[in-house]
Amino acid sequence: MLLVIDVGNTNITLGVFKKEELLGTFRMTTKLPRTSDEYGIMLKELVERQGISSKDIDAVIIASVVPDIMHSLGSAMIKYFGIKPVVVSAGIKTGIRIVTENPKQVGADRIVDAVAAYTLYGGPVIVIDFGTATTYDIVGPDATFEGAVIAPGIRTSAQAMWGQAAMLPAIEIKKPATILAKETVSSMQAGIVFGQIGQVEYIVNRIRRESGYTQAKVVASGGLGNIIAKETKVIDVYDPQLTLKGLRIIYEKNKR
Repeated sequence: MLLVIDVGNTNITLGVFKKEELLGTFRMTTKLPRTSDEYGIMLKELVERQGISSKDIDAVIIASVVPDIMHSLGSAMIKYFGIKPVVVSAGIKTGIRIVTENPKQVGADRIVDAVAAYTLYGGPVIVIDFGTATTYDIVGPDATFEGAVIAPGIRTSAQAMWGQAAMLPAIEIKKPATILAKETVSSMQAGIVFGQIGQVEYIVNRIRRESGYTQAKVVASGGLGNIIAKETKVIDVYDPQLTLKGLRIIYEKNKR
């Protein structure tokens, strides 16, 4: 079985694949610092609580945008699973050619998402990831990563708003019944959710127009993306497991 690990700025998401079947997913916070023993014990416990024996894990692949935890996490894989993980980094086979000005600045998570979206849904494709930042990446019909837009994430924007405005409370992020809100909480929800929908629609249409890929498919992923995907017609596919699927695809491309 293959253990795939996506290390994001906020959460670490894990999945276990048996060939192409995703048997289970797990999440934990990206907390600094943790020792290799803490990671090893926690990951082993998470896997085995799903009825999967850690002894059945015979390969691990990791994509991370948090370099500071990689030593401890890699050591945990070796100590507790007996496996040296494959790490998505420069030189790994992805099937995607990055033609931006500085390819090394493209995060591993975005490369993984681009690989998954192109492989599963074809190109040209616009890949949206609703994470700590909301990213829009364009992959051309010949598997070239051509450009990107990076905007503040939904929760990041919301936390900045209530963190900087003394009279605004922390709220649950969800779609209100109407945009014509009549009190503070639903007014904030309307601004956050409908504002994000407007951003998505404008940026996608602008990317299509400027790239010339007017029929580009739009594939979205990320925790809060489901709220947005339900409310706009510009998102063709919402795939919450896109990154995990991409990690499996990249592992298969690099398997010896």
